[in-house]
Amino acid sequence: MPLLARKLAQLFVGLALKGVSLAFVLRAGLGLAPWDVLHQGLAERVGATVGQMVIAVSFVVLLAWIPLRERPGFGTLANAVLVGVFVDLTMVVLDDAQSWPWRVALLVLGVVLNGLATAIYIGASLGPGPRDGLMTGLVRRTGRSVRLVRTLIEVGVLLVGFLLGGTVGVGTVVYAVAIGPIAHVLLPLVTVAPRPEPAAAAPPVPVRQAKDVA
Repeated sequence: MPLLARKLAQLFVGLALKGVSLAFVLRAGLGLAPWDVLHQGLAERVGATVGQMVIAVSFVVLLAWIPLRERPGFGTLANAVLVGVFVDLTMVVLDDAQSWPWRVALLVLGVVLNGLATAIYIGASLGPGPRDGLMTGLVRRTGRSVRLVRTLIEVGVLLVGFLLGGTVGVGTVVYAVAIGPIAHVLLPLVTVAPRPEPAAAAPPVPVRQAKDVA
């Protein structure tokens, strides 16, 4: 398979799984990742679906890239649209979990699948997601650490989302603790390596030198 075709296929699979995993965690009802608390809170306030809010917030975040001088890739724009689409498609066919075993199973499956999806679409190397680009842009512009900037962003959106009615719970903690290690372990396995450059041909040996060698 050509390199670009493989990257595109991996990107779309990763984004689809990202949306499906988010829907699993939503249906579990045990708490969401910080950005998803915001998406859910906004959806409840404006009467939209969570997927629609994922898309809307993605494009608002992309506007913040302009002063940060970040450049979106194809994967960035695909991320902004497709994750929300697959959230809503999955929510249509998956009902809220009622029993505790099913809620816990959906939460665990959703978090693991989210980590896998994150590794898959990042490994395609076609551009960061809107929220990741916001973080790296702020790190570059402020000179602060990734840890500090990411923490401030996620605490901020978590607080706003909670005030809007988003679900915060044990799932929020599980996501925060597990998603990084899962993606870290899986990313090297799914990263698409660039094709090696063809080796340069050795220069011809001058005739006189060739005779000397012989």
